[in-house]
Amino acid sequence: MPYSTRVIRELENLDPKLKGVFLALLEEIEKSVKETVKRTDFLGLKEIVAELGRKVSELAEAQKRTEQKVTELAEAQKRTEERINELVEAQKRTEERINELAESQKKSEERLTRLESVVSELAEAQKKTEQKVTELSEAQKRTEQELRALVQDHKKTRELLGNLSDTVGYGLEDRIMPYVPAFAVKEFGIKVDLIERRNIVYPDGRYDEVNIYVEGKKNGEKVYMIGECKAKPGKKDIDRFYSLIKRLSAHLKGQIYPFIVGYVYSPDVEGYIKEKYPEVRMVKSFEFELKYSRRP
Repeated sequence: MPYSTRVIRELENLDPKLKGVFLALLEEIEKSVKETVKRTDFLGLKEIVAELGRKVSELAEAQKRTEQKVTELAEAQKRTEERINELVEAQKRTEERINELAESQKKSEERLTRLESVVSELAEAQKKTEQKVTELSEAQKRTEQELRALVQDHKKTRELLGNLSDTVGYGLEDRIMPYVPAFAVKEFGIKVDLIERRNIVYPDGRYDEVNIYVEGKKNGEKVYMIGECKAKPGKKDIDRFYSLIKRLSAHLKGQIYPFIVGYVYSPDVEGYIKEKYPEVRMVKSFEFELKYSRRP
């Protein structure tokens, strides 16, 4: 029967169990047809078989779609399980992270507790420091008061020393003044016309005090002798004296012969004068009476 063969081809796509049932059914139909069915009835039976074939084909397609759907569901299930596994792993990592954060929080709280203790200690130390600063400030205030008192005492001492130095210097001047004319002739070839203490006033109103001021003649020209008296001249005294000589040289008309008189000179000062100011005559006070006395 042609339709039976066609139906069998359609049955190839069915589930094996359904396929077996339909094959058995077809065999029974064919057997019944051969034994009892008339010609007219057989035509109707053919239509029934054809319809049955279509139904079988539809069932086969439905079965195919069902299997495809099952495959898709299986894949979806597989992906779902994989996703669930991923979520489980993520949850596990989250829990681990939470545990780590909890441990970190615990350590932070411990550090915070220690920090609060340290801050408390620092606050106490700061309090002691401020107290110490206050004490130091008071001590500094007392020190400054004492220092001001010392400065005043030092100022007075310097004034006393200055007065004493002036007194010594004036004493030297008074002692050597009588011998200056002979000293001028013997050492410089100058004939003295005037000898005195003098303040040299400059055009701008400033002035210099000169210990020994001498005017005289040398080879018919007017010259000057300028002397400085110090008990024990130092290098700064020599520098100041030479600065004075330079100012007077720009002011006075005529050559200047500078000399300095002292009770004693230290070796380094003697060397300093000879090396830096060789034009300054260095004289010891006792030499005036020994060398330049008018007495026989």
